[in-house]
Amino acid sequence: MSSHGSHDGASTEKHLATHDIAPTHDTIKIVSKGHGQTATKPGAQEKEVRNAALFAAIKESNIKPWSKESIHLYFAIFVAFCCACANGYDGSLMTGIIAMDKFQNQFHTGDTGPKVSVIFSLYTVGAMVGAPFAAILSDRFGRKKGMFIGGIFIIVGSIIVASSSKLAQFVVGRFVLGLGIAIMTVAAPAYSIEIAPPHWRGRCTGFYNCGWFGGSIPAACITYGCYFIKSNWSWRIPLILQAFTCLIVMSSVFFLPESPRFLFANGRDAEAVAFLVKYHGNGDPNSKLVLLETEEMRDGIRTDGVDKVWWDYRPLFMTHSGRWRMAQVLMISIFGQFSGNGLGYFNTVIFKNIGVTSTSQQLAYNILNSVISAIGALTAVSMTDRMPRRTVLIIGTFMCAAALATNSGLSATLDKQTQRGTQINLNQGMNEQDAKDNAYLHVDSNYAKGALAAYFLFNVIFSFTYTPLQGVIPTEALETTIRGKGLALSGFIVNAMGFINQFAGPIALHNIGYKYIFVFVGWDLIETVAWYFFGVESQGRTLEQLEWVYDQPNPVKASLKVEKVVVQADGHVSEAIVA
Repeated sequence: MSSHGSHDGASTEKHLATHDIAPTHDTIKIVSKGHGQTATKPGAQEKEVRNAALFAAIKESNIKPWSKESIHLYFAIFVAFCCACANGYDGSLMTGIIAMDKFQNQFHTGDTGPKVSVIFSLYTVGAMVGAPFAAILSDRFGRKKGMFIGGIFIIVGSIIVASSSKLAQFVVGRFVLGLGIAIMTVAAPAYSIEIAPPHWRGRCTGFYNCGWFGGSIPAACITYGCYFIKSNWSWRIPLILQAFTCLIVMSSVFFLPESPRFLFANGRDAEAVAFLVKYHGNGDPNSKLVLLETEEMRDGIRTDGVDKVWWDYRPLFMTHSGRWRMAQVLMISIFGQFSGNGLGYFNTVIFKNIGVTSTSQQLAYNILNSVISAIGALTAVSMTDRMPRRTVLIIGTFMCAAALATNSGLSATLDKQTQRGTQINLNQGMNEQDAKDNAYLHVDSNYAKGALAAYFLFNVIFSFTYTPLQGVIPTEALETTIRGKGLALSGFIVNAMGFINQFAGPIALHNIGYKYIFVFVGWDLIETVAWYFFGVESQGRTLEQLEWVYDQPNPVKASLKVEKVVVQADGHVSEAIVA
């Protein structure tokens, strides 16, 4: 574990002063609160920020957003985004394929029950098994090579499942796909956050995680279109196309720069500084932002850190700061998978339970759900660098509980109507299946529409709240030398929760139907309380300055502290006023 960065908790002034770049007229001057007012020029404004030195450096080192270097940086983020697309594609893929007649004729799995559980859950088992190896590859060979190797596994897995004629082969292919996803989704978010300028970090990493929708929406559309093919190609084509984004990643990584933090961690300082000058400093080696980042990375990243010892996970659990860091990783990893969003794997069943009996209509609603969820997520991404993470998670999680409670309440009414109608039809001599299908047609459409609207609303709220931050929170909480291992553990936890969702979900929906949703209503309320008491605010600070936050006795309280700066009319930051 890094021993640097343990700033004296009572010396915020000292911490800020170490980042003054040069004794010029616009250098930040520290002014103690209560020691009188400092002269400012007309038009100056006082502003509260979490890191005065970073705020000043960003103000005076304006990165050109459409320069050649910035466009290259966008391309690098897009490649990381494609890794998330590969994962998101699977999220909509199987819910559509399970509903296809040709797939059922080949494998006879049904749409709920144990066979469906095995098909879904072996993917997450593969990802859990692959997580420790993903950390080794990412730390030892670099983030770029990690993404490349993950792509190889996904392509092999796609070939196995797409050529399957037996359920056993299909399940093995799902396991291999999970291995590849684990490797990609450790390397890609680490790469995304480590190459981004500090004030772009939330948007870059949030956009990476929105790759889930970049995969799930095409998957929903493809399965819908292929549903009308009258052969086994109806399900084989979507499975083949799962490898498409991997080909983009594998052919692109050779044209990308390596993460500067990985370079510093491996003693390649000159390359790291060259990256910062080129991509964060407009080519100016004296850029305040470049000098600030270089100083913090050199102080904050050890070349003999635990990333060089593949088995050493102790800093994540054996230190005060490590435990708080892991608390953030655990919460976002568990809550981000088990807030009710796991129901999305079974959208066709959810829609069926509220009276949507047409398979083509179920698949169409699956597309609509993905699209409106993506709108919620992308809206949040555009504001991620301005919105406080902790507040969004507290309010958003509570609203998720409210939306699910509305859906489950309306679903309960629909269920009573359906049972009553089914009994009437049975008394009239219909067989059981016809009696139930006919009952669906005569339920109160207003309740059905309300339940559907509440389910869509839940997905929009969840996507706004969690989708960007699922990538941001764990990568920000983990410092460079433990980031690979921490993300591997995050991946393991995410897939463990996915296993519960995908294995227990079909069985629960089969046995208790809509009542399964009530579980998530109660759990979301517990999550809300957990975010309030244990959520650490990371917005507005550099990754290295967060070391100071996590070293404090109460990181939550420390993370909420702000500093006041004076911004002159010309945009220069001349003073930082601290307590």
